[in-house]
Amino acid sequence: MIEELGQNVKLASSTLAKVSTIEKNEFLRKLATSLIENTARILKENQKDLGKAQEHGISEVMIDRLRLTESRIVGIAESLQQVADLADPIGQVLQGFTNLDGLKIVQKRVPLGAVGMIFESRPNVTIDAFSLCFKTGNAVLLRGGSDAIYSNTILVTIIKENLISSGLTAHAVELLTDTSHAEAEKMMQATDYLDVLIPRGSARLIDTVKAKAKVPVIETGVGNCTIFVDESADIDMAIKIAINAKTQRPSVCNAAESLVVHAKIAHEFLPKLQIAINKVHKVEFRADERALTELSNAVSAADEDFGTEYLDYIMSVKIVDSFDEAVKHINRYSSKHSEAIVTRDYFNAQRFQDEIDAAAVYVNASTRFTDGFVFGLGAEIGISTQKLHARGPMGLEALTSTKYLIDGTGQIRE
Repeated sequence: MIEELGQNVKLASSTLAKVSTIEKNEFLRKLATSLIENTARILKENQKDLGKAQEHGISEVMIDRLRLTESRIVGIAESLQQVADLADPIGQVLQGFTNLDGLKIVQKRVPLGAVGMIFESRPNVTIDAFSLCFKTGNAVLLRGGSDAIYSNTILVTIIKENLISSGLTAHAVELLTDTSHAEAEKMMQATDYLDVLIPRGSARLIDTVKAKAKVPVIETGVGNCTIFVDESADIDMAIKIAINAKTQRPSVCNAAESLVVHAKIAHEFLPKLQIAINKVHKVEFRADERALTELSNAVSAADEDFGTEYLDYIMSVKIVDSFDEAVKHINRYSSKHSEAIVTRDYFNAQRFQDEIDAAAVYVNASTRFTDGFVFGLGAEIGISTQKLHARGPMGLEALTSTKYLIDGTGQIRE
């Protein structure tokens, strides 16, 4: 199966590279309308996935990652419209000059080619990945999790229906419907067909892909995100930010998993936070020894808790004696996704942004904003936590490479 699908996307990538910006934008807008028109079809298939998840005892938080609703489909359609409205990076000239030999050298953006995407649970990734790849002239091979197979299949079916009716290659997107580990491993090693592989999901998934892939990998974001409440923090602001970052949607990678609190403010802040956050949703705090004395009903944290992405209503808590200790702790356990400080101290704010090693570093704001849509990139194909090629929310430019075009007049190198 991988050989057939891989060959399809490899051939389609050559065709897509020739599609004009106008054609790409018109198609994305058409697809956005089609998703709305096919809401009933999509929700019917999504219900099959939800029913299967409930039968298997999947937690409600994780089911929320899987769930599609009318409003979420509208949101997905809006992201398609936004991608259509964005400037097309393909063909953009990054630099141009004439060298000492009289050669005219131009560096231009070009598609990556054939992109592989391995992801879990969230069916909106199907549309996000396709739209960004399509806009940048890339074909994409998708492999979602078995828990979202019905949702992913109907979404890819609708994409293909619209590609065919628009006179475009239906192989611009392919879905690996065999969700076995064996086929996934074949995809990871399909160097004859795929130019790059992007995993998006749990630490376990990403680590597996990194260990087994032969196709070049762009690592995306496990989100062990931290809120640091500095000694000068506005307590009401810190409570508001912590509640939002932890409880608004705990199943996503930009939700906060860890809380670091300066000792000088902990006695006042932590009891108030616990009362306030439990009014929104009960949260289990896994606390170090000192934080245990400030929180009621907290449990003792093990060392691994500070580095865990819970994706649930659970939060680790650490009390520190200094700014430097906070930075050291965060950099040790961070997944390098998103970190935040709440402070009134301008210099600590600047130092935090300078010294924290993460893709997104916030001052006095929730980590929940790390998102391609929010950052003006349209949809995102993932949030890169590595430093090669791309970092942070990956939009259109992250799905491009460059090519040097050289024009001469008969020059030879002596």
